Amino acid sequence: MTRSAARATPKHGARSAADRLSGPALRTFFRIAEAWRLSSEEARTLLGNPPRSTYFAWKKTGNGQLARDTLERVSYLLGIYKALQILLPDVAAADAWVRKPNAAPLFGGAPALQRMLSGNVADLYVVRQYLDASRGG
Repeated sequence: MTRSAARATPKHGARSAADRLSGPALRTFFRIAEAWRLSSEEARTLLGNPPRSTYFAWKKTGNGQLARDTLERVSYLLGIYKALQILLPDVAAADAWVRKPNAAPLFGGAPALQRMLSGNVADLYVVRQYLDASRGG
């Protein structure tokens, strides 16, 4: 084994990034889901449709092992949430934004949540990008 390969190999007992981030990501997601008043089905869709039993175990414990795709989804949702808090300093208005009809061409008059519920991670990215552009980022 080369010296660089030895350095890249995690030490015995070392936790992966997914292991370290899964719990905090889930707890953050469920706080956002509560703020946005998401149904269980909406929340599952935003997470990439995990099995119902898995979803409810995550919700109950605030812990679990998330796949990279699910972590990416939560990251986009956190970015959307944060951007809304910056753009709309009134917490209630920021939380309600995802459900309000939106005249921007990206949404075609529908709420942003409808676009986000397509099931595609790319749609979460697009909504986050839209909000980041709106705040000059």
